[in-house]
Amino acid sequence: MKKKQSKKKTQNKKNYPETTAFANLEKTSNTVTTPKRSSSGIPKYVADRMARRIFFTAGIPTILGMSVFVVSYIIVTRNIAEIPPSSTIAISALFFLLGLAGLSFGILSASWDKEPGSFFGIENIPMNIQRAKAAFKPATQNFEDKS
Repeated sequence: MKKKQSKKKTQNKKNYPETTAFANLEKTSNTVTTPKRSSSGIPKYVADRMARRIFFTAGIPTILGMSVFVVSYIIVTRNIAEIPPSSTIAISALFFLLGLAGLSFGILSASWDKEPGSFFGIENIPMNIQRAKAAFKPATQNFEDKS
């Protein structure tokens, strides 16, 4: 019994020399240019100021919240004191909530002026809340508010 041989399809391949294959590449490539936008984002000096404030007001309480578990473990394993697990979790949660509040405070208390502003920046909070509210409005509403 003979096997049927399949017919091979002949494909028409175009052979181009290397010099002509890439000659028109630069001419046909479409370069996408992004239009320059006005600086509607957060300026770099403000972002740096926010990052410093966030580090101290959110980073330190978060690190303390994680270290509560380590300190509690050391105290319990060395029989220094008997600490219930619920108090360990409660103290840790308190530090994490403090870090969350510090995150919000670090963002809202940063001054948008070139000068750094005051140490705590409490006077900047109402103005930054207004900026945050305006950022969530549709663009047409922001335009109508200005005029």
